[in-house]
Amino acid sequence: MWTWSQLVVSAAAINLVRHQAPRQLSANRRLWVHHLATAQESPVCVKEPKKKARVVFCLGGPGAGKGTQCARLSDFGYVHLSAGELLRRERASGSKDGELIESYLSEGDIVPVALSLGLLKKEMERSESNYFVVDGFPRNIDNVQGWRDAMRDVADVDCVLFFDVPPEVLMERMLERGQTSGRSDDTLATAHKRLATYSEATLPLIEKFEHDGDFKVLRVKGIGSIDDVWQRTHDALRPFFPTTEDKKQAPHTKGDDREHLNGD
Repeated sequence: MWTWSQLVVSAAAINLVRHQAPRQLSANRRLWVHHLATAQESPVCVKEPKKKARVVFCLGGPGAGKGTQCARLSDFGYVHLSAGELLRRERASGSKDGELIESYLSEGDIVPVALSLGLLKKEMERSESNYFVVDGFPRNIDNVQGWRDAMRDVADVDCVLFFDVPPEVLMERMLERGQTSGRSDDTLATAHKRLATYSEATLPLIEKFEHDGDFKVLRVKGIGSIDDVWQRTHDALRPFFPTTEDKKQAPHTKGDDREHLNGD
């Protein structure tokens, strides 16, 4: 396909060739005229700008079952991004940030927001979907401010899905999971620290969201069978589900009734 400028220049070049004998043109000039006269527009693939992403934050204490319920949301058009899993993957990759991440996770502390956001943003940019459920982020006020600074032009937050589980149940689940998970943050000492961090940083964040109206909070009772919790989750989040034409299927993971123990 020709561009308008190529048509004009090529026509002029052809006309020049017709009215001048080849010997009257220098070798370089003949080459130039031939190039212009025969040039075709190279096919250019222009990628359509990606729409602003739609995000659901998923929060709850360690062992609340966030990962279990978020995995099921993939059937409804969401891509599940687990902040904790991304951090653990980065730690295991041997990257320069891996050792730093390990020092925070093993102590039950919150990883610096720049690290978590960098990993989340990279995953969102590489995905073809525009709908994401972000599991385990934000965990404190600093996380929220970091998100607003870095992601304001990338994504909008539809709501916060919060799984409300009593501390004693969270502790029981973490310790049971620790028997098989091999995770450095599932030890008894770290479990106590993680619960303390959750109580001191994340719970006040949920209360702030509810009080100030920064984000709409969907508070879901996180105890009972996995299917019971899923039904509550589905009913609460249903108004925010992607429309049919916007859906992008994400991998769906199934498991048995121990799935609650696999979430962060």
